[in-house]
Amino acid sequence: MTDAALHLPTLDLAFVRSQFPAFADPALAGRAFFENAGGSYACAPVIDRLTRFYRERKVQPYAPYPAAEAGGAEMDEARARLAAMLGVATDELSFGPSTTANTFVLANAVRRWLPEGAAIVVTDQDHEANSGPWRRLADEGVELREWRIDPATGHLDPARLTPLLADGKVRLVCFPHCSNVVGETNPVAEIVADVHAAGAYACVDGVSHAPHGLPDVGALGADIYLFSAYKTYGPHQGIMVVRRGIGADLPNQGHWFNGGTLYKRFTPAGPDHAQVAASAGIADYIDALHCHHFAADPDPARRAAAVAGLMHRAETALLQPLLDALADRNDIRLLGPRMAAGRAPTVALALNRPAEPVSAALAAEGIDCWAGDFYARRPLQAMGVDPDRGVLRLSFVHYTAPEDVARLIAALDRVL
Repeated sequence: MTDAALHLPTLDLAFVRSQFPAFADPALAGRAFFENAGGSYACAPVIDRLTRFYRERKVQPYAPYPAAEAGGAEMDEARARLAAMLGVATDELSFGPSTTANTFVLANAVRRWLPEGAAIVVTDQDHEANSGPWRRLADEGVELREWRIDPATGHLDPARLTPLLADGKVRLVCFPHCSNVVGETNPVAEIVADVHAAGAYACVDGVSHAPHGLPDVGALGADIYLFSAYKTYGPHQGIMVVRRGIGADLPNQGHWFNGGTLYKRFTPAGPDHAQVAASAGIADYIDALHCHHFAADPDPARRAAAVAGLMHRAETALLQPLLDALADRNDIRLLGPRMAAGRAPTVALALNRPAEPVSAALAAEGIDCWAGDFYARRPLQAMGVDPDRGVLRLSFVHYTAPEDVARLIAALDRVL
């Protein structure tokens, strides 16, 4: 399974789909799933670990008896393995109930930390999770500066950030790795370097990017990186990287006696033990993909990067035909780039009518997708799209089959 020109392995789709019980479930037979941006199917290792935890280890973890020791060890395993794949230290990764909840906690910490006269930059490209909590700080007197997208394309131009940083008052810049309706991948490392040069921290929302390959957060340089496990083949948890620099600066939000432990500082509630433990299954799955497609590599971040490339190549090959088919239509507006290489396979379409009935009509064709504003009302409004009418969103990941994309294109022809 090697591309002779690039000498890179191609994705073994049969192997991939064998790792997801959903594809063997009779209830889902004959359905093509294009709502992955709302939540992906869970992989078998995650399901197995979650089931085992509830069956064998559903006790208070870390106590000195076998079930508690095993439960605590599995929670520690999840943190250690995922942190290593993300290129950060183990104590820089923590779990919370969702990315939105994690961001609210961080925003409260930032509110207490910001000096008088300081400013925060937010974008109008973000899903509300990485926008709303920060914008609410304006009620506390914090100055908010908006880094705005191009209303025609949805592009977030790094050059437009420069004047917002010029006076040295900005202490935090919050932006997405990619938008959940625009889909364009932002140059995170470049942006973070500019933010750091201005003496500020960078908070990156990776919810719409991580399902397409875990990023090397250490290499990107982001001070905070957030994403959702349930959109990355896992359980319903938010995963948050808080690097030691900003983690030490921000005030503790957890129990006072946990303030000396970085991964506990920004999780005020007790963790969901079973779901944290089950998140180790995400690492199991990535390692299984690496073992199946590549020679052994002892470095977790390199393994994750190789698998991310594998996913990206597979997704790009499927995405371009869909974008080409959509670009030929004059009854829709395709948001974001027309070329697959620079974007995620999350495709939003503005129609000349309300979008929700169209998603229902596609469901009748065996195409499972959805329509609405997807908590991205700000970018839709900025691009002149009525959020109440919504957009039709078609999103997939590497386990999507070519025949599913072909079925989608044919169904769109019939329904539209």
